[in-house]
Amino acid sequence: MRRLRFLSLCIVLLCSFSVSGFAETKLNFSVKDVIVGHLSDSYEWHMASWNDFHLTIPLPVIVKGENSGWHCFSSSKLTEAGDRGYENFYINSQDGKIYERVGTESRRPLDLSITKNVVQIWIAAALMLIIFLSCAHWYKKKDVSSDSPKGFVGFIEMFVNMVVEDIVIPSIGKKHYRPYVPYILTLFFFVFTVNILGLIPFFPGGANVTGNISITLFLAFCTFLAVNLFGNREYWKEVFWPNVPLFLKCPIPLMPIIEIIGVISKPFALMVRLFANIMGGHAVILSLTCIIFITFQVSLVIGTSLSAISFLLMIFMNCIEVLVAFIQAYVFAILSSVFIGLAHPKVEENN
Repeated sequence: MRRLRFLSLCIVLLCSFSVSGFAETKLNFSVKDVIVGHLSDSYEWHMASWNDFHLTIPLPVIVKGENSGWHCFSSSKLTEAGDRGYENFYINSQDGKIYERVGTESRRPLDLSITKNVVQIWIAAALMLIIFLSCAHWYKKKDVSSDSPKGFVGFIEMFVNMVVEDIVIPSIGKKHYRPYVPYILTLFFFVFTVNILGLIPFFPGGANVTGNISITLFLAFCTFLAVNLFGNREYWKEVFWPNVPLFLKCPIPLMPIIEIIGVISKPFALMVRLFANIMGGHAVILSLTCIIFITFQVSLVIGTSLSAISFLLMIFMNCIEVLVAFIQAYVFAILSSVFIGLAHPKVEENN
């Protein structure tokens, strides 16, 4: 126990001295730029910075100009060109998007660039393929009736059984749950994987995927399609002709309008819940980290004392964020299952 305390004290002091040296050289430290730069998407993958040196991985830029057709080049050319731009394209410093100069105007081109979030999604997809293909290989070689999975395969099977038995079957019902199992499992593991990768402060992690509302919008839209494309006849009857007094349906369709609003608001709730929780968690961790740099610019004594507190709070918040990463994946999966189950009203009566 004493060794653990001594090691923790050494880590805190080492971080304090290293940050104090950094603070002396970086007097123009901007909290807003650090937080917004992490939460937003980027055309390059920033690794580290020291004074004027920036270690980044440039990513492909694929845009279609209004009159010049398609262009494909490295994002480093836009960074080197600065405000001058490259082939009439430049990155707007306010929103971080690529714009094209068309005469005296600046317009947004058709942008299909491979950004930081796209690469993070590919990394998460590759990681999931490796994990599940290795598990499938184990099941193919072993006799499931006699050999029980152990180690990493057993760990993954625990999550799979939890999703299927605790989320999918109770929410959808035993009669119709099987077609939706692959989708719910993909949702859970994808959200959980990108959330965990987002907590890693260095490559191949660090991207704020589920903190990007366009990503959560797409995931919620997939659930919206699963609910409304495969809902049974009783579900649509409850939407357009619910079992309420006639004066609430005719001549003014009050209840059908409310039901349609509910159909639209369900995926919206999914989208906002995941986006807000992940973005808020990242913002809190980054704020605690920035406190260290800010206090060292005020005073070395104040910075040393507060950096220890901020460091411990930052470690605590990272541990909490690991739990939040799991909870948000679990909540997204269970709400998607509940919404799909509501599209089969007779399932609960039969089961």
